[in-house]
Amino acid sequence: MVRTTFSGREVVTVLRSFEYQPVSRRGSHVRLRYEHPETDEVRLVDVPQHDEIAIGTLRSIAEQCGADDFYEWCRWIDEHR
Repeated sequence: MVRTTFSGREVVTVLRSFEYQPVSRRGSHVRLRYEHPETDEVRLVDVPQHDEIAIGTLRSIAEQCGADDFYEWCRWIDEHR
C-alpha cells in the first residue's frame, strides 16, 4: 500500500531537493517555483505547512507538479523524504 499522508514540511523538503525554489510564503502556505532547464516550462506549487495534508490537497499538489499518477508521485515523495 502506498503512503498518502505527508506533512507540508516533508513535501517541501523533497521538492526543494529536486530544484523547486521557495518564492513566497503567505500564512501557512509556501509557494515553490520550478523551471525546467530544457523547455523553460515553469511550475508554481503551493504547499500548506500542515502536520498532515488532506488527500484532496495532496492530489492538487501532485497535479501542480505535473504528476500523471498520484500514487506514483506519493511513492516518489516517500522514497525521497
